[in-house]
Amino acid sequence: MPARLGDRPTVNSFLVVSYDISNDKRRTKVMKTLEDFGHRVQYSVFECNLTSAQIETLKRRLRPLVRDQSDSIRFYFLSVDDVARTLIIGSGGISQDRVFYMQ
Repeated sequence: MPARLGDRPTVNSFLVVSYDISNDKRRTKVMKTLEDFGHRVQYSVFECNLTSAQIETLKRRLRPLVRDQSDSIRFYFLSVDDVARTLIIGSGGISQDRVFYMQ
């Protein structure tokens, strides 16, 4: 069942976000921004499960941090089938959001 925001259903997308930022200070800002949206799985790779609105917010926050010709941030959108076929050799697992219940 998709998450709901008011009366409009929202659908989450699974993304792998990788970055290569030449400046240490901006690279740290990119990392801290991504920590607000996903789970770090490699040094410069995050897995995120986000709504369309969250993706737009993330892109808006990251854009100013890409300045040099050599800088890049890549968003890889994976389908449910792609995520199910993910192979991990070594430690780690597929990032999953924790479910919290409030009473």
